[in-house]
Amino acid sequence: MVTPNSGRFPYTAVDAARSCLLFVDFQTKLMPAIASSDVIIANARRLAQAAKILNISVLLTEENKAGLGETIAELAQFSDAVIQKRNFDATKENDWKCVVPRSQNDIVVAGCEGHVCVLQTVIGLLNEGRRVRVVRDAVGSRTDENKEAGLQRAARFGADIVTTEMVLFEWIKGCDHGHFRNILDLVK
Repeated sequence: MVTPNSGRFPYTAVDAARSCLLFVDFQTKLMPAIASSDVIIANARRLAQAAKILNISVLLTEENKAGLGETIAELAQFSDAVIQKRNFDATKENDWKCVVPRSQNDIVVAGCEGHVCVLQTVIGLLNEGRRVRVVRDAVGSRTDENKEAGLQRAARFGADIVTTEMVLFEWIKGCDHGHFRNILDLVK
């Protein structure tokens, strides 16, 4: 059972060397129903661009692809792997353990819907003993109430709730990083 932090990890910034960016169900037939989807997609795209600059894996999930469509083009181009799923919790899929190595223990999560697939996947990740960072401004649901309830519950279980800019700047740690200007350009 998941309990908040439980002393499993020291409190630290997001570690690029141990990170993986996980996009949950940014799918073509789902996104039109998501509140503020344009903002959520733009932030997810910034995360994906930074991940590629910093050589961080970008993983996608697609729930019931026949019903919800493929990953939106704005994000699909950044993918290192796609996990097809029928479970709301992506960690329950057979491909999960093959695609997400244990060395990538700092999982940055964005996606839809915040109170269903994102939340259940976050709980699965926490139960695997992973450090989970949920990107508030890159998570969506059909209603803001559902999104907020999902984020609050994820936090109670031990996930860190962060923003896109927090992740980008924690990945590079400081202005002396070789890609500082590239990352700065993503937030301007």
